[in-house]
Amino acid sequence: MKKNTQVFKFGGASVKDIEGIKNVASIVKTYSKGPLVVVVSAMGKTTNRLEAVMAAMKNSKEEALEKLAFLKTECNQVIKDLLGDNSPVFDLINDHFVEAEWALDEPFEKENYDYLYDQVVSIGELVSTQIVAAYFNSIGINTQWVDARSLVRTDENYREGWVEWDETQQSISQIVSPLLAENKVVVTQGFIGSSSDNQTTTLGREGSDYTAAILSFCLDAERMSIWKDVPGVLTADPRAFDNASLLERLSYKEAIEMTYYGAKVIHPKTIKPLQNKSIPLNVRSFINPEGKGTLIFNESEESYPPMIAIEKGQALLQISTKDFSFVAEHHLSFLFQEIKNYKIQVNMMQNTAISFAVCVNDIDDRLANFAESINNEFNITITHGLELVTIRHYESNLVNRLKAGNMVYLESRTGRTLQFVMKRVPLLTRKTEV
Repeated sequence: MKKNTQVFKFGGASVKDIEGIKNVASIVKTYSKGPLVVVVSAMGKTTNRLEAVMAAMKNSKEEALEKLAFLKTECNQVIKDLLGDNSPVFDLINDHFVEAEWALDEPFEKENYDYLYDQVVSIGELVSTQIVAAYFNSIGINTQWVDARSLVRTDENYREGWVEWDETQQSISQIVSPLLAENKVVVTQGFIGSSSDNQTTTLGREGSDYTAAILSFCLDAERMSIWKDVPGVLTADPRAFDNASLLERLSYKEAIEMTYYGAKVIHPKTIKPLQNKSIPLNVRSFINPEGKGTLIFNESEESYPPMIAIEKGQALLQISTKDFSFVAEHHLSFLFQEIKNYKIQVNMMQNTAISFAVCVNDIDDRLANFAESINNEFNITITHGLELVTIRHYESNLVNRLKAGNMVYLESRTGRTLQFVMKRVPLLTRKTEV
């Protein structure tokens, strides 16, 4: 393995169209003289569209295949415009779509939904990286495409695969390290892996950052860089706040806190593998590649301004015993086992003597299935359409402004962190008296 290896990750926004792919190639070419691994996500909103294929499959296989065929046509047009009519990539792309078609031929049942999801949705990354790698080679970047399913080994927990680190380390050392020694730029996929029996798995939504961290760890990388459409890590989402400012430096601990609470700029699992080997993480802008971005590394804790993360698509589960008894340890044990069984992500929780409230991600029909599973022993009320707001290093004036015009359902303060679950409600205005 060569020293000074860098790992770059480019998300879907960076390769959403031909101009984006060319821009990514320009950035990579600048760094291609040193050992470099490039992790690429699915193009644009491809993952969303493949999820729509899966949603259609619940009602009609024909509709699902139509949506898949339309996406394939669009991908072929990108190849034609970028690489010409005779590119061998057409056949490679066709093979990936055939994989998805085979998966859609399998019996569609609730019990195997997560498995089928991974077989179908994973082709987004496979397709995008075939196109990107072919374009890199066409402009003189010595590139080798590698299937991430031969690198990242996971258990069989579909849609949220847990990495088998020893097997993954061995695969990456055997496959990637020799290619870097040959001065090749390695292009691979984020988000996907495979189980011990070679079934495709995924690492969780937006998991490409985590893939890059896995590769960085196993290759003892000098640095990992995530290229985004923002200048770096900001104090808040610029789409929701006008005055968000750039954080030039951030500790691993602070980054873990913010990503766990919903800051979208980095996947929550990304930091730990890097911290284990003190590998710096640079969050930079592909729009302005000259910018320094944010450097995340093992620095001592410093003072930070208030930082806000807003997690939309939340639901509040309010659970109580049917016989008005205390919510005791055996109740909580049962509830958390069911939460695990239905793969529900808990973001905040609070209990009283006879009730238990938990804020979770509202995904698919998981909550309805969970509610049905505990219905014999518990009463449960589910409130949908909520937001979870987390403020690190909070200030009273900021908290009051964020709560204005909202109904707060649940609130928690721990150390330097304040969280509350809320929903916007119309402000009451008094009618004009006649």
